[in-house]
Amino acid sequence: MTQLTDLPNIGKELAKKLVEVGIENAEALKSTGSERAFILISAIDSSACINMLYALEGAVQGIRWHQLSLERKQELKIFFNMLKKKN
Repeated sequence: MTQLTDLPNIGKELAKKLVEVGIENAEALKSTGSERAFILISAIDSSACINMLYALEGAVQGIRWHQLSLERKQELKIFFNMLKKKN
């Protein structure tokens, strides 16, 4: 099992939030996916922002979030905006 903080973009605070929502290691995050993980975190953290979503996606892909493709960032931005409209 790989520690969450061994993934790119995942610091102690984000790792703590992931554990709070039941995602306890890197494998669990990868199988959950960035969007679902973000939804779970949003339920307990009203300050969850688009950069957190990018960070989660980068962690799933194993890259720094700055390296996400423009296409994937756009997909995540659409997802984020739809999520915010519902709340």
